[in-house]
Amino acid sequence: MTLTSEISNHNFYAFLWHAGFLAFSKNFMDVDTILPAMIIESGGGSIHIGIMTVIILGGSSFTQLFFAPYLSNWPFKKKFMLAGINSRILSLFALGFILIYLREQHQSEVILWFIFLFITLFSLGGAFTNISYTDILGKSVNEVKRKTFFSAKQIITGSVFLFSAFLAKKILTASEYPVNYAWLFFTGGTLLLIASGGFWKIKESVPSMLKMRGFKDFIKTLKSELIKNNKLFYYLGFINTQGIIISFLPFVMLYAKEIFNTQSYDTGNFLLYKVIGIVTVSILVFLIARRIKYDLLLYLNVALSVIIILATLLISHEIILKYIFVLGGVVITLYNITMNGLLLEVSDRRNRALYTGFAGAGHILPALFPLAGSWIINRYGFQPFFLLFLLIILSSLYFIPKIGCKK
Repeated sequence: MTLTSEISNHNFYAFLWHAGFLAFSKNFMDVDTILPAMIIESGGGSIHIGIMTVIILGGSSFTQLFFAPYLSNWPFKKKFMLAGINSRILSLFALGFILIYLREQHQSEVILWFIFLFITLFSLGGAFTNISYTDILGKSVNEVKRKTFFSAKQIITGSVFLFSAFLAKKILTASEYPVNYAWLFFTGGTLLLIASGGFWKIKESVPSMLKMRGFKDFIKTLKSELIKNNKLFYYLGFINTQGIIISFLPFVMLYAKEIFNTQSYDTGNFLLYKVIGIVTVSILVFLIARRIKYDLLLYLNVALSVIIILATLLISHEIILKYIFVLGGVVITLYNITMNGLLLEVSDRRNRALYTGFAGAGHILPALFPLAGSWIINRYGFQPFFLLFLLIILSSLYFIPKIGCKK
């Protein structure tokens, strides 16, 4: 079966349905504010924040290396996408129940272990889903509509984010720990369940597969593709350097807690400021999507990353934190828009699922750096950590002109 305009349009709106409700749910399990604050209130410190960040932001991408060889052997991947999102839904409900059950036990160490367990399941489910999602999106929505899709997705995401941020802040401040976080996870799980309806409606009409016999075959293919496709090499180089920016805000949360003794009310405000940044940049990119190339967005992403690192390094008053979170929302959104679009540009229908796994290889440094960073903070303090962060971000400038974006 071929991809007709009718099927493409149907899938376009099915993906947007998922994107809208996924965006609604994300603030209730936000990895930059909610989860770090919960871990800190559960008795965690810099090492625990590092572990959480590795699991959520780095580990989920790195594990795609192991999932991609398996999924590449299947021509149709919708059932795997559904399995992944369902595991994330169950993980959120489990987190909520655990927090409610253990609220009278006062066993912070036990609570932390359960938190890491279900965060790991949630993260692995995301990695499993993402490979199938990228492959199905690439072959189920016409190429001419992809940039429009990513832009529309971001503006819907930003608009929904603004409302859900207020709701998440209300739930967070309505009760004390751990009940407030439990209700956040119950709400997020319910919204993610509704979002999965978009996946059920997708019509996967075009097969795509690349035979892989296992992980060794996958690594062999990676080496071969790196030789044949220079863009892939520089793409991996960029996400292996600039990619660490997605782990920055959890450490800002820890810094704010230790330096300014921030509370649950502040966490809600930080989430709101971050969402304001997401909404702002989403609208701007949507308006100029057809007139701007990816390489300009990449340079802008690096420049803004440098600004928020320097602002955090030189912070002298708590009020500066709101600007850091606004810019943080801008940077993370720009990064997501450009990386999703670039992945589709450097791959084709035959190898898209495989290249999603390759992208996981590029997240080796983002996967390991948060844990190394937490050790640096624990041993030497925040300033050396921020300076090292800055140097890695600046090194990503080397890869942008090499990628050679045409769109």
